[in-house]
Amino acid sequence: MKQQTTDERPGIAAAIVVHEGRVFMVRRRVSEGQLSWQFPAGEVEPGEEREAAAVRETREEAGLIVEAVKLLGERVHPRTGRLMSYTACQILGGTAHVADTEELAWVTLGDIPEYVPYGLFEPVQDYLDGTLST
Repeated sequence: MKQQTTDERPGIAAAIVVHEGRVFMVRRRVSEGQLSWQFPAGEVEPGEEREAAAVRETREEAGLIVEAVKLLGERVHPRTGRLMSYTACQILGGTAHVADTEELAWVTLGDIPEYVPYGLFEPVQDYLDGTLST
């Protein structure tokens, strides 16, 4: 499914990578308002599918090789106004390292509010609730 937006800015694809009871998060080099910690994410390139963009961004930002498992949902982000898609991914290989980010973290379900105090998109939270143990 190709990315579609209602404005001229490309959509943003985020990868929700769960491994060994934790979810992978990256801290941006430059915060966007309150947004500092996030899931690996970036703009969907012309002709690129949302899921492929999530996979590519995870490799570029942190060196992890992942595959898309399923699209969890999409929304217009309430703080940025950008169309966001969220894709559950699983690790195929690679070692997480700081590449195009400031810092990396493997976060437990109970610690997510410390990283994302404003809460997660409901389908992402539901997925993590069902996948991670506290």
